[in-house]
Amino acid sequence: MNKFIIYIALVLFLFSGCQDVIEVEVPNDKPRLSIDALIRVNVNEPVVQIKVKATETTSFFEEISPALLSEVYIVNTINNSHINLVEEPLGSGIYISEWPITNIQQDELQLTIVFKDEVYSAKTSYIPTVPLDAINQGDGTLFSGEETEVVLSFTDELNREDFYLFDFDFNEYLVSEDTFYPGQSFEFSYFYEDGLESGRELNISIIGVDKPFYNYMNQLIVQSGGDQGPFQTPSATVKGNIVNTTNADNFALGYFAVCQTYTTIFVIE
Repeated sequence: MNKFIIYIALVLFLFSGCQDVIEVEVPNDKPRLSIDALIRVNVNEPVVQIKVKATETTSFFEEISPALLSEVYIVNTINNSHINLVEEPLGSGIYISEWPITNIQQDELQLTIVFKDEVYSAKTSYIPTVPLDAINQGDGTLFSGEETEVVLSFTDELNREDFYLFDFDFNEYLVSEDTFYPGQSFEFSYFYEDGLESGRELNISIIGVDKPFYNYMNQLIVQSGGDQGPFQTPSATVKGNIVNTTNADNFALGYFAVCQTYTTIFVIE
């Protein structure tokens, strides 16, 4: 019995004597302005709701805080019409306004932001898309057997190069291009890893994007494993189209895009 107790004590002593302190390095980039300026356009509405969300990144373990912008406005560079966005509610970092759809669909648009005496700018043009033909619930699974399958179908536009961003709610996204199905009907399945309860409503959208935004989103989705929105801070820096015209080294994160969007509310059975 005494020998057993001595053996245990010796093992514990050896283990305790071999402990090392492990220092983990975490990202420590300087704070940056981050902009969520994905404007979703419903062509059935005469007025487009404009919303730009501004935050400032901090160190790895701190919360992201709203950014107080001095100015934020959008200009149609062809007809020179413009709108100023106002923060609402105050302190939220969300800047909103409304604009007639006629000022958005035809010409180049420029977003300008003034933050901490520096000017940020981005240009884009309206990108159309096609509607979803159908959304159905499948009974397939992947690995755990608890996934929920949703089957989407749509018909690609003939004689046009199209890129698509699919929003599956819960900050889950997928991108696709029509290289292998130009002008054809296309169907695919998407699996929600956590089984969804019956009656759960999903807002599923198909969004028209251009090739640069497609590439940007594809990088973010790959980095995040598919569970990160396009404007949250990525694990590594992915530059969008927002340029600091005052100090090029102090670039912003995020993207400015104006995209036709079709959204369907789908209820899980």
